[in-house]
Amino acid sequence: MRKSLVTALLLLATAPAFAAEEPSGCDKFKWPVDCERAALTTPDRAKLASGSEQAALPATGITLALVAPGDAKLPSPPERAPKEGTFAGFTRIKTAPKAGLYTISLSAGGWVDVVQDGHVLKPRAFSGATDCDGIRKTMKYELAASPFVLQVSGTKENSISIAILPTE
Repeated sequence: MRKSLVTALLLLATAPAFAAEEPSGCDKFKWPVDCERAALTTPDRAKLASGSEQAALPATGITLALVAPGDAKLPSPPERAPKEGTFAGFTRIKTAPKAGLYTISLSAGGWVDVVQDGHVLKPRAFSGATDCDGIRKTMKYELAASPFVLQVSGTKENSISIAILPTE
């Protein structure tokens, strides 16, 4: 009896760790990510420094150089404080996109803040999976027809590929 009680308690204690794990494989995203993966892995991605401005939404993915969070000079404090030893950066999109739903996808894990008209936008949907070459997470945001800032923080590498695509 005592042994089965201890076993049951151990199983309950480890259940949250298993439940928190993200799915593995490209087919585990909540929606198809083929276009996003293609944009994130195309060899002709523009390479941008943190703090750079883009005249308009990029037609394909970009690679954004990142720096230590204290050096990133993010325009808005990130919604989630970055951990020690991680990287951060941002880019501004100066020309307003056509209003609508867009996917913002990252090649690696990180926290995204989209700031438009002085407000941090909340994603409409989120999906992530491990073990999918070229893409780690994707989010859907409703963007207005006005310029915006895309901030990334909490990444483990000093650069990240980003794709901002209209949702089809």
